[in-house]
Amino acid sequence: MNCNDTLPPKPGVEQDVFEVCPVARAFEITGSKWRLTILRCLHLWGEQQFSELQETSTADSATLSRVLGDLEERNLVDRRLEDRPIATYYSLTERGEALADVFDAFEEWAFDWTAAEEPPGDPAK
Repeated sequence: MNCNDTLPPKPGVEQDVFEVCPVARAFEITGSKWRLTILRCLHLWGEQQFSELQETSTADSATLSRVLGDLEERNLVDRRLEDRPIATYYSLTERGEALADVFDAFEEWAFDWTAAEEPPGDPAK
């Protein structure tokens, strides 16, 4: 079911919008600047070590550590430990991978409605 099938009832004063609105629930889970940035980095470039994620996301180490822990708790990111050499890798879970279409839609919206520049196209076209 999507929102176009049947309009949900408007939440009343006694209801929490995050309990009755699926979009609000989704943003509550994914909707901070750093959560979205880290999820997008893992979506684009796949599994990465902490230092790689720090570079691609530009988050400072404290923020990255906090957000990765939060994303793990929300079952959006997996952490994998290697002992030789010692390294920690992060990747999207199946639940995190399911955000691919959301990122594509946000990117399209950003190109249409913000000052974001589209990446250069194929010069052969």
